[in-house]
Amino acid sequence: MDKLELDNAPRLFSRSYGRKLWRDIRKDWDLYIALLPGIAFLLLFKYTPMYGVVIAFQDFNIFSGIEDSPWVGFSHFERLFQSPKFVQVFWNTIIISVLKIVLLFPLPILLAILLNELTKMWFKRPVQTIIYMPHFLSWVIVSGLFMDLLSINGGLVNRIIEWFGGEPIKFFLDNSVFRWLLVGTAGWKEAGWGTIVYLAALSSIDPQLYEAAKIDGANKFRQILHITLPGLVPVILLMFILRLGNMLEAGTEQILVMYNPVVYNVSDVIGTYVYRTGLGEQNYSFSAAVGLFESIVGFVLIIGGNALSRRYLNRGIW
Repeated sequence: MDKLELDNAPRLFSRSYGRKLWRDIRKDWDLYIALLPGIAFLLLFKYTPMYGVVIAFQDFNIFSGIEDSPWVGFSHFERLFQSPKFVQVFWNTIIISVLKIVLLFPLPILLAILLNELTKMWFKRPVQTIIYMPHFLSWVIVSGLFMDLLSINGGLVNRIIEWFGGEPIKFFLDNSVFRWLLVGTAGWKEAGWGTIVYLAALSSIDPQLYEAAKIDGANKFRQILHITLPGLVPVILLMFILRLGNMLEAGTEQILVMYNPVVYNVSDVIGTYVYRTGLGEQNYSFSAAVGLFESIVGFVLIIGGNALSRRYLNRGIW
């Protein structure tokens, strides 16, 4: 291929791709029309607000607006990384996220495998409904429910502990207990809903593989180990990489409705820190800098996780 052809290669590729796309649109025009509301939603609510990120580099004044607020460069980021408070908030976020990944990420996989092994539909369907239901409750309701159950003044759990001769536990006021409370309530609320993805993946596994394994004498455990789990690997990797991208989120909505100043030392995460500094102290530029930092770290984690997955497991999101 000579130099002229190399120079024209991108133009030729773009032209051929454009013709192919136009043919696809003419062929499936109705599907592309159905796609338009989703694209409009992404543009309006995901991409358009990105313009507001510029206030992280300004001394933003709500009355002056973005156009007239003075630029301060990276001063908010310097303040962020030099703040002892942010260091504590950052480590709280990492610890809570790691606990949720280690303890809760395998839970939907286990539930999906157990539900998949149930053959009695009269029992399987009610169980599925029961474990899915908490997902549809808001964190405000879940928080109120557990506050009643775990209250030190007449809560059911503490009554049982006292009945066995123990001392009541201050679940919402004890720094050594509160993180575990966050993990436990998150698992109760979301584990059942997460099984939907894995149950869908299990339905795509060829039943003949299980029949062949039975003929070879494989018991249920070996069937799960050598057929079910390998069949779930692509979906597990996808969900894990996406979970890595939300590493610094750590359940902001949950923590906002459950924590209090007594347990700030162990539960104040980046999301709640942004909420307090942005809305509580009206420090919009600083909170925007914190949010931008969180987004960049999430982006790097997704790219890095996908690269490692492709390198060592030959699988990835893209």
